[in-house]
Amino acid sequence: MEPLLARIRSCTICANLPLGPRPILQADPRARILIVGQAPGRITHAKGRPFDDPSGDRLRRWLGVDREQFYDPALFALVPMGFCYPGTGRGGDLPPRPECASLWRRPVLDALPAIALTLVLGEYAQSWHLPEQRGESLAKRVSQWRTTWPRLVPMPHPSPRNQRWFRQHPWFEAELVPALRAETARIFAVPARPA
Repeated sequence: MEPLLARIRSCTICANLPLGPRPILQADPRARILIVGQAPGRITHAKGRPFDDPSGDRLRRWLGVDREQFYDPALFALVPMGFCYPGTGRGGDLPPRPECASLWRRPVLDALPAIALTLVLGEYAQSWHLPEQRGESLAKRVSQWRTTWPRLVPMPHPSPRNQRWFRQHPWFEAELVPALRAETARIFAVPARPA
């Protein structure tokens, strides 16, 4: 894994990115939970650490883990579809660069043999990991979470910008989040933390 991570972190295939390449991921062959996001945002690019923001706070609450556990690569692999900040367009951050997934995704996933649970956040990640559900709405994909549980779990992004989605779909936090917290506790063999 270390030689692979070194190659990824020195990758410059997208040298023309607005802030330049800065591949950001966390991975270890012992990791039990894989979190797949889209691509680093501007803040993550600056900090060099994924989910070190309010989105990450919400995600950790959903999982029932603290920051120390979350940033332990032997527990969690944080592997977005694109490893570098892609820049901003009219509607927000641009999509992850496709070169990243085609070059690095399969080697990284193959180097993570202990994964017991994969959370798939957002359209691009869900299209890659759940191609049979491509074209369905986020609400429909997430509402079908039991069909791929616990191998793959489609989820909305934990961004504060998604407050409306959470209000419109209260079943998500009433049903999926408690199951996720219990499964996380089971995987790590610790008592589930309350919400």
